[in-house]
Amino acid sequence: MQLLHSANVLLNVHAETLLAHPAFDAPESRSLRIVERTVEELGFERGATWSRVFAAAKNQGLELCPLVTGPYLRLAMMEQADAPDSVLSAGRAPTGAIHVASEPPSGDVEYPKGFYIRVVGGRAWLRGYRCDDTYEWPPEQRLAFVLPAARQSASSFSGHGKG
Repeated sequence: MQLLHSANVLLNVHAETLLAHPAFDAPESRSLRIVERTVEELGFERGATWSRVFAAAKNQGLELCPLVTGPYLRLAMMEQADAPDSVLSAGRAPTGAIHVASEPPSGDVEYPKGFYIRVVGGRAWLRGYRCDDTYEWPPEQRLAFVLPAARQSASSFSGHGKG
């Protein structure tokens, strides 16, 4: 995406793989209201697998983001706070990251599951990630979901954070 390059957004190889997915060939144009929740706010004080986290979010009236949301969220949140550390890959959810909750584009565990956004050393990243179905998200992990239009009118939410 030219917009990511123009904004000096850094990509990892998994993000590049996801950006080549057919979902990006002709993405549907629509406005989304994005809300952020931690795994703990979704009811898991000790963490949970992504399937349990996503099911809990749906039970709370939230929706998963379309895969194409990742790059747009990165561009919309260029002022995201710097991560407390610079570890980019450690087999765990990185600190300071916001994962974009979306359906995995493939059942292959070697194919990236989705995107996360993070700022490291003042540089904005859009990164793809891989994990298997047994991976446990920590309770402090932040995730972005869609607030459906029907819930928007009942919500006083503005911006990102708790709605």
